Amino acid sequence: MSTLRNLALAALAAAGLSAGAVEARSLDDILSSGTIRIGINPNFPNMSVRNDAGEWVGFDIDVGNEIARRLGVAVEWVPTETPQRVPFLTADRIDISLGALTRNSERAKLIDYTVPLHTEVLAVLTTEEVAGDSWRDFDRADITLANMRGNWTVEWTQQNLPNAKLELVDTMADTVRLVAQGRADAIIENIDFFMAFTKQYPDVKWRVLPDAIDVAYCAIGVGQGQANLVEVLNIILFAMHSSGFVNTSWEAHYGAPMLVPIEPEPYF
Repeated sequence: MSTLRNLALAALAAAGLSAGAVEARSLDDILSSGTIRIGINPNFPNMSVRNDAGEWVGFDIDVGNEIARRLGVAVEWVPTETPQRVPFLTADRIDISLGALTRNSERAKLIDYTVPLHTEVLAVLTTEEVAGDSWRDFDRADITLANMRGNWTVEWTQQNLPNAKLELVDTMADTVRLVAQGRADAIIENIDFFMAFTKQYPDVKWRVLPDAIDVAYCAIGVGQGQANLVEVLNIILFAMHSSGFVNTSWEAHYGAPMLVPIEPEPYF
């Protein structure tokens, strides 16, 4: 049994859900009910976060509301922690999952995906004060890299840049602050999600190295066997990409354009 399937089953158990097969709601069920249940990550600014009035705001909220508008239904937001996303789909707790759900073959054994919604780019965020044109140039003893505790990129950095020092903090904002204050030299992470925090330091001359280390494609997760729902979502996503809706919302919430934008295609 795969590691991901083990994690999915563990998350099911933790959430009090059955591990047995549950048939996902069809598009007809969603339209008949007048509501689409959308899973969002409650701990992932600026994807989804509550504002001072207690309302959900963020990129995922914009996307979810636009999907619901085009379907002609209301939204029920379902806070879904990162490890719960696949189990909530397989247990029919949600109809679709947002929350930067990266496409990979292991998840695809358990759920279906739409075409990509956005990308995540593993790259280097640094300043003009720090020399280096490639991520490999940061594998030096005089370099300190900022990152967050528990991120998979911490282990990646230790393996691929063993000579650099690591300074670990708890939030994206703290990570950017370390570099802005000169206590770290760079961040190697999915940099798109960090760009909004750089706006708090307008006097710092930020730069992102042009060569991406890796590009991951994030899509909307759907329960297996709902081909009609996936097809309609793909058509909606094509329209949202073509109109500029996705990129405009991304830049509004993350303070910079998507490093590698999605190029819409009429047929996938």
